Amino acid sequence: MINHYPPASKRRMYCFNYISLSFSILILTLGWVTTTLASSDPKIEMGISEYTKTDERHAIIKPKKESKATTDHTKLKELQGPFFSGPEVTKACLECHNTAGHQFMKNKHWTWDYKHPKTGQHLGKSVLINNFCTNARGNEGMCAQCHAGYNMDSPDFDFTNQENMDCLVCHESTGTYYKTPTSKGNKACSVMFESKPAIDWAAVAKSVEMPTRNNCGKCHFYGGGGDNVKHGDLSSVLFDPPKDVDVHMSEAGEGFSCVTCHVGEGHEWAGSRYEMLVNDETGTGKPGMPRDVASCESCHSASPHPITSVQGIKLNSHTQTVACETCHIPAIARGGVATEVDWDWRTMGKLKDGEGFKLKEYTQGDGHHRATYKSIKGTFTYAEDLEPMYAWFDGTMNYTTIATKFDPSKGPIDINSFSGSHDDPGSRIYPFKRMHTTQPYDKGNNTLPYMHLWGNDDSALWGNYDFGKAIEAGMKKNGIPYSGEWGFIETYSYWPINHMVAPKDDALSCSSCHSHDGRLDHLKGFYMPGRGKNEMLDLIGLLAVLGTLGGVLGHGALRMIATRRRKV
Repeated sequence: MINHYPPASKRRMYCFNYISLSFSILILTLGWVTTTLASSDPKIEMGISEYTKTDERHAIIKPKKESKATTDHTKLKELQGPFFSGPEVTKACLECHNTAGHQFMKNKHWTWDYKHPKTGQHLGKSVLINNFCTNARGNEGMCAQCHAGYNMDSPDFDFTNQENMDCLVCHESTGTYYKTPTSKGNKACSVMFESKPAIDWAAVAKSVEMPTRNNCGKCHFYGGGGDNVKHGDLSSVLFDPPKDVDVHMSEAGEGFSCVTCHVGEGHEWAGSRYEMLVNDETGTGKPGMPRDVASCESCHSASPHPITSVQGIKLNSHTQTVACETCHIPAIARGGVATEVDWDWRTMGKLKDGEGFKLKEYTQGDGHHRATYKSIKGTFTYAEDLEPMYAWFDGTMNYTTIATKFDPSKGPIDINSFSGSHDDPGSRIYPFKRMHTTQPYDKGNNTLPYMHLWGNDDSALWGNYDFGKAIEAGMKKNGIPYSGEWGFIETYSYWPINHMVAPKDDALSCSSCHSHDGRLDHLKGFYMPGRGKNEMLDLIGLLAVLGTLGGVLGHGALRMIATRRRKV
């Protein structure tokens, strides 16, 4: 009898090969399924698509109101084109607006540079470090999308060339204009800005008008790397907010644009995060005289409440020590768009199949998923309808710069601190958003470093995920000593709150602060009725208030009686 079966050794080899092949197919299948599920899961987004949507979500086109301008730009022969680049459009603009370039050269949106008049600190986006994406300096290729100019790709940008000014970013009104990086990023970032439609340069040039929320918002609403990430009171909801979110900007309210309050002339306008006006003693000023300040008092005066009631009189007395925003912005991150409150860089660098990704596990009020993890940035925590932090503030901010040395053992480092006190008549109780971050620092020098984030090289963090290389390259590029040793440190930053003013009926009630465990309970060093535990002192305070009001009302009554008697 002939044996048709192979020897036992070969049968074992065939069996082993079969199992190995089956196992390999199983692994490949599982990998394909995992990738497919990841790509279809709305909470997981493969690749790095940062900053691709900021130009799209602002394109809210509304019926044009009758223009009060004396020039119709659509009919100017200089703007008919053809144009093939932004600088060509700017050149055409400057032929008529022949002093605009000289004016704009002084503007922080162009210079990214500021010398603080009180502290003497050298500030501005070109040099500062923050606790969001850390530093624009050295990463201009990406960050210059929010520079009001063209072709900035390094600190060596030519600020004297007026044709590199970007008129369109502030003045076009089609909603189709966008900006892309001025230099290449890593392969991991290659998916960004793909399939963008070509800009119709003549169409956007002819559409120019005074800046609207669409123009300002596509940068300021996305500061820090995403929608409402940084400020808390500046989000995409303000493109077209309901009245209960912002009574000033809502079309159902006043319908203000940003430049209604941030007024000015000569391409310089009111308002600054570096030096703020928190106690406007001038108010509305003299009749007929315009006031180029962005303060509540410049419209509402320093006594905005009606004096026909006891409550109005008492509320007016609060304006000497309490900022209008403290009562009239009861919460930030309203309207369905969350703000970031914590950022942890330590978790950065996780990959799926060698590729960066986003994990979107927070669903905000408007239904959009927000990334709780990004391979290039780490882990995030969000908040909505957030109660601000309150502190005495005199308007001056102090910054931790690249040259500031600190003691890591003393706890979280303030990226930007502020001054103010109850004893200072120029200070008021002011609302802030506080941001907490865990970020890299130079352990040898005890300073914050510049990091090389963006670039098409092996030291760019956004693509190679190596803090050591990114810090070394960022410091070397700017000629700053680096110890070669890095670690992580906790930081805080503070952002004064001015937007999302609620309707007056939604302002804070007296009991929000004048109560045990009220909003201002943590502020010490002064007496405030209702929040303390000394009932006798509260009673004395109440009697003093009632006595004062009684005196005022009694005085008024006596004057009315005397007037009537004289008439008789």
